[in-house]
Amino acid sequence: MDMKEKIPVITVKDLYKIYRIGEERVRALNGVDFTIYKGEFCAIVGTSGSGKSTLLNMLAGLEKPTKGEIVIAGEHIEKKRENQLVEFRRKHVGFIFQSYNLLATLTAIENVALPLSFQGISKKERNKKAEKLLDLVGLSTHKNHRPTQMSGGQQQRVGMARALVVEPEIIFADEPTGNLDSVTSEEMMKLMQKVVREEGQTLVMVTHDDHLASYADKVIRIKDGKIVSITEQESGDEIDLIDMQVEEE
Repeated sequence: MDMKEKIPVITVKDLYKIYRIGEERVRALNGVDFTIYKGEFCAIVGTSGSGKSTLLNMLAGLEKPTKGEIVIAGEHIEKKRENQLVEFRRKHVGFIFQSYNLLATLTAIENVALPLSFQGISKKERNKKAEKLLDLVGLSTHKNHRPTQMSGGQQQRVGMARALVVEPEIIFADEPTGNLDSVTSEEMMKLMQKVVREEGQTLVMVTHDDHLASYADKVIRIKDGKIVSITEQESGDEIDLIDMQVEEE
């Protein structure tokens, strides 16, 4: 992708999430700012409790911020009501989960085609799209297999094809290789890279694993609810936000 024509897909400004636990106030996100551009593979990296999952939930419109702005595909999602968010996700977003969330009674092709049935697309057209995506993720020979007849890695590929079938602008992946062995994880990351490049989609992945994050174009590191650095992997440029904040003060 020509990075000269950077089109912002996700812009986050001054984002806070404060939980009240008894008398205590816990800042799960403590003033977060960043931009993710069209066609970027972005990894949000942090340890357990860093705020990374809270951030992903907010980007997906699953949790409301205490304060701040989240603009996705030109729309302020922090201002949307629940029914508007459901519609927004259906139009713009695909999800890849750690647990594959496949329906055991359906074949691979039926699982992938399922999201399209909510859009009133004919069965023939749904299956045609689903087949194309199963080819893309390397499962041409497993189209009629049910989840129990596939390995974890194969099921995760079906999950990926299902996320892609609605042609989302953005794919959110939450620890997508959490249940896979290291060899299968590597294959999955290469596949995610390939899909982002070939399909021009924007992929945001949350992970605690630095090695998996190395596959992304951009790495946002989060600690104690704050972003500590943003690294552009291609250029190797790292902006250390902690140092910047110290200088500003």
